[in-house]
Amino acid sequence: MKCLVMSVKAGYGHHSTGQAVIDYLKNKGFICEMLDTFEYINPKLGDSISDAYLFSTKYLPDVYGKAYTLLDKHDESYDKHSLIAILSKIVSLKIRDYIEEYKPDVVIGTHSYACLLMTYLKEKGHIKCPTFGIVTDFTVHPFWESTDMDYYVTPDSLLNNQMNKKGILTDKILPFGIPIKNKFASKISKEEARKQIGIQDKFTLLIMMGSMGFGNMTKHIEKIDKIDHDFQILCVCGNNAKAKKEIDSHQWNKDIYSYGFVDNVDVLMDASDCIITKPGGLTTSELLAKKLPAIIVNPIPGQEDRNIEFLVNSGAAVMATPTYPIDEALYVLLNNPWRMDLLSQCVEHIGKPDSTERFCNFVIEKVQKHNGRISDTK
Repeated sequence: MKCLVMSVKAGYGHHSTGQAVIDYLKNKGFICEMLDTFEYINPKLGDSISDAYLFSTKYLPDVYGKAYTLLDKHDESYDKHSLIAILSKIVSLKIRDYIEEYKPDVVIGTHSYACLLMTYLKEKGHIKCPTFGIVTDFTVHPFWESTDMDYYVTPDSLLNNQMNKKGILTDKILPFGIPIKNKFASKISKEEARKQIGIQDKFTLLIMMGSMGFGNMTKHIEKIDKIDHDFQILCVCGNNAKAKKEIDSHQWNKDIYSYGFVDNVDVLMDASDCIITKPGGLTTSELLAKKLPAIIVNPIPGQEDRNIEFLVNSGAAVMATPTYPIDEALYVLLNNPWRMDLLSQCVEHIGKPDSTERFCNFVIEKVQKHNGRISDTK
């Protein structure tokens, strides 16, 4: 059986979610491919879109946020004669030949625009197999209202109302959670995790700001480093070499362990009691799966603002603001165990460590039924 995952290179999460699905299905005997829709049409176009996304979210976040909000106001499907609809139809036709040659048994989209293209191809009869769309943030992005998938995977049933407002029926919604890599599906003890990375066995705070190391991490650490409480800090700087150099050259009161880009975030999460992070959809899914209470900072305006709203309104995180700074937020949690316990309870309720397994098993079942029906009609 063949699986095609269609994605868009806008940030890290869409591809990573698709890869988690591919890894699982390959272990079940599927042949899988990932198709970056824009990169397939033109590699330079794919790189341009990725670069534009990273540039706008890092250097023009307010502009990006306003554009997202403007698009997000539409709950009805877009006019099929609009410029974006016409361009999307042209793009979908360029992908048609690829799909007809590959002959997938299932097509999965990890971005709303990829699913919009899939919708056009379904309407023209070029996709005849089961289709799935995956919502990769804790909000329902623009364009989902213009898609027509067989099923939609969401982070939680708490988003059902948003999906219904977009015209998506509840019986099409699969609130399994955002698919994540298998290593986030299980936990090891804090003691074992701390032993693996070579740190002390005491209260541990993890700071992560995405793969690009957004925000002023040195400033955050300077604030919490003054708190009169015994704890250590793990700081993942990602690709931000400047931030790591600043942190390494600074004199701290606490024990600070800084890292660049790492592949053991799962172990770092297991070693930690709390995380300070920006609220990317994938990171949020991973920390919830690891049952890790969070203090949220530095959201990218747009979908990450909505992620914060979901987390805070669900009781699973605390949000630091200019008037409720990060040191105050951490101080309250450190000195009020009931507050930390309450966060932990909510995180455990919302977290879905088995998201990938549940989704992929559902996919396998639907593909087998679909292929069985085809065989019966021959």
